[in-house]
Amino acid sequence: MSLLATKIILENAMNKIDTGGLKVLLYDIETTPNLSYVWGQWEQNVIAHKEEGKLLCYAYKWLGEKKTYAVGLNTKKYHALVSSLHDLFSEADIIIAHNGDQFDIKMSNRFFLKEGLKPPHQYKTIDTKKLAKSKFKFNSNKLNDLGEYLELGKKINTGGFELWQGCMSGDRQSWKKMLAYNVQDVVLLEKVYLTLRPWCKHPNLNAMNGYNKCSVCQSNHVQHRGFGMNSSGKYQRFQCMSCGKWMHGTSEKTGTILK
Repeated sequence: MSLLATKIILENAMNKIDTGGLKVLLYDIETTPNLSYVWGQWEQNVIAHKEEGKLLCYAYKWLGEKKTYAVGLNTKKYHALVSSLHDLFSEADIIIAHNGDQFDIKMSNRFFLKEGLKPPHQYKTIDTKKLAKSKFKFNSNKLNDLGEYLELGKKINTGGFELWQGCMSGDRQSWKKMLAYNVQDVVLLEKVYLTLRPWCKHPNLNAMNGYNKCSVCQSNHVQHRGFGMNSSGKYQRFQCMSCGKWMHGTSEKTGTILK
């Protein structure tokens, strides 16, 4: 089984996105399960681990670009698989994932450490699950449920654990479906992220170029909305007419970076 890769070219308007010169990575990982010894099937304590779970595949997309990629496992080239994900982390200024802070990024770091890789450079993270929980009362904060509720699409039905078993045994049809599933997760992640983004405490995309654009979508269609007060004094308020994000200037003066 060779190192598998697929790419899908997306032709939708959401890909015309200005990131202010920053590299913004959307990604999702799939892993193999732990293999363990147990005495029974129900509420069992693990006697011993036979094999720790590994990175099975990952999908990714650079915000503002059209291509979404998925890369899958080759047991003989496992280090190369993990290293390729590490390279993406090292290139990114911002990393976006659903439940990324609790799962995807921590698991990725575990794989990096195990393979003897050094820490990537510092990056900021946006966890769309955290954002959904902090700003809204959805019935479910799962990516698929958010996609369906917001009418953005849904995940591909895997059919269950048999798909993972098929991939681990090298079945090509299983791999084809797994990579498509992984890619769709990133496609849906992007849509959910862009929908929730105006509500988000977002890394300031104006930090790189210093323009008075919207700090999250980089639109020039920003209007003054009076003044506000905080512990530092009076500041100007602005709202983006494209995405709805509220911002403020660094002071009462004009010509400051919006954030």
